[in-house]
Amino acid sequence: MEGLGALGVLLLSCLLLPSPAGSQSSPDRRLQTDPEEAPTQHHAARPTREQKAGGAQEGLPLRPRCVRCCELPEPRFSYPQYQPLPQINMTILKGEKGDRGERGMQGKFGKMGVAGSRGHAGPKGQKGSVGAPGERCKSHYAAFSVGRKKPLHSNDYYQTLIFDTEFVNLYDHFNMFTGKFYCYVPGIYYFSLNVHTWNQKETYLHIVRNGAEVVILYAQVSDRSIMQSQSVMLELREQDEVWVRLYKGERENAVFSDEYDTYITFSGHLIKYSGDP
Repeated sequence: MEGLGALGVLLLSCLLLPSPAGSQSSPDRRLQTDPEEAPTQHHAARPTREQKAGGAQEGLPLRPRCVRCCELPEPRFSYPQYQPLPQINMTILKGEKGDRGERGMQGKFGKMGVAGSRGHAGPKGQKGSVGAPGERCKSHYAAFSVGRKKPLHSNDYYQTLIFDTEFVNLYDHFNMFTGKFYCYVPGIYYFSLNVHTWNQKETYLHIVRNGAEVVILYAQVSDRSIMQSQSVMLELREQDEVWVRLYKGERENAVFSDEYDTYITFSGHLIKYSGDP
């Protein structure tokens, strides 16, 4: 039993002793270190300078470092490799043309754009046909101008001036016997009255329409006689009447004239026919 114990101790001592320099490491895998920390065989075979120096001083053999003699363990997990997806050409999958859909609602009007430049003049067109004849041109006229060569004094009544000289009387619209103008063409008319005053007497007359006084012609008493005038525009309707009237004799009132010259005149004419636009 003692012999067997001594043999076991001897074997254990042999196993614990370091291997000689330059020799390979033990094939026992239990002495290997972590694979990630183990150096390559080339670096493990060369001892460091410090180990050489220490071994030379102490006289001890160099201790080799552990080397990896087995393959790396497989990783616990690995990322899946990227595999590109196949691309499908949609044009080859185009189906048949469908039916036309219903018309949608009209959209809102957009903003007005900028006016474009003027285009080129087009070719001249063909001459058109002759149109239908128009209505006959309707012209309307009315005019008169009359005078008086006799003087006239006022009395107790209003007096209508009767004219004895006819210069113009178109279509006889002015009645020489009554001294009145009768409107046969309705519209706007212009009238004018000219008289010669009598010295030391008043001159007091009116232009009258349908019995209503419209405008007055007046001159004060003076040592000299003068020409006095009045004018007015009136809008007349058909059958209206216009004349000149001397004021009644509440005061001394007169107009002067003689048989050699015409001092008193009354004129009028149509400016615009009421039926014209």
